[in-house]
Amino acid sequence: MPSTMKGPGLFLAQFAGDAAPFNSLPSITKWAAGLGYKGVQIPTWDARLFDLKKAASSKTYCDEVKGICAEAGVEITELSTHLQGQLVAVHPAYDAQFDGFAPFSVHNNPKARQKWAVEQMKFGAKASRNLGLNASVTFSGALAFPYLYPWPQRPAGLIEEAFAELGKRWKPILDVYEDNGVDVGYEIHPGEDVFDGATFEMFLDAVGGHKRCNINYDPSHFLLQQLDYLEFIDIYHERIKAFHVKDAEFNPTGRQGVYSGYQGWINRAGRFRSLGDGQVDFGGIFSKLTQYGYDSWAVLEWECCLKHPEDGAAEGAPFIQHHIIRVTEKAFDDFAGGATDKKVLRAMMGI
Repeated sequence: MPSTMKGPGLFLAQFAGDAAPFNSLPSITKWAAGLGYKGVQIPTWDARLFDLKKAASSKTYCDEVKGICAEAGVEITELSTHLQGQLVAVHPAYDAQFDGFAPFSVHNNPKARQKWAVEQMKFGAKASRNLGLNASVTFSGALAFPYLYPWPQRPAGLIEEAFAELGKRWKPILDVYEDNGVDVGYEIHPGEDVFDGATFEMFLDAVGGHKRCNINYDPSHFLLQQLDYLEFIDIYHERIKAFHVKDAEFNPTGRQGVYSGYQGWINRAGRFRSLGDGQVDFGGIFSKLTQYGYDSWAVLEWECCLKHPEDGAAEGAPFIQHHIIRVTEKAFDDFAGGATDKKVLRAMMGI
């Protein structure tokens, strides 16, 4: 029977900062609760809010973190390791850009950076378990993405080799998550090798159909690719373990389409928007997820090229709350039913 999903939750990454109330876990969680959020997704790379290494080894610290959140009036939805997951696999073309995601001590050293990222991912599994969480969210990283467009012609076997290597890197990490009883929800996202359903299937094959290889569903990335994000739920609902509620719009012109012509975010055909300001059919999404029994969190990820983040956060909580479907415990036509009598059933069919 379908269940009622939890929410609204808020991903804290885009709001954390050096000024109060965004510079500490106690103050940012109180701010979020004051807006109506019931859960927070914690970015594990932000030392102002969370110490991932300590959380992986100290149940006491994790109890303190949960206590801070509970005192503010929120739960922890998931831990996010997006930046660390990205660094599990980095194409050399992106080395300089992605060094900023890692400590200075591993800059200009891709092997050391990858080793650090793998360790961080394993910390994420143990920290999630210590916090009593069943899922986490991350990125897959990318080795093949620069070759997305098939020109110049890709050499035979290039993509297969890339996914084989990606699977080789992630399988041991996923095994640690299995040992800790935690699902990994990969955010399916351009810039990652896992950016749509077909590539998720390739990745899933590369890790041997691993039980913990799952999906963080974010429709905004699908709308910008012009992928059917409702049918995606029909196909992959068994693997959807987390949900980023994020809006977007796609307005192609005679000058640009899906690739958006190297324009900045304001001038792109495809843009992320605050909830309700874009084109995503959230009514359809919440209905589909409810139909298939998704009962985990609906978490706002705010990204908008126009609206102030605090306004987006304030509007997001009631938007999500409005869309969460409280599941009925009875059928609407129960009043017309009656007791089952096998003889009557057979007589109705003339048998």
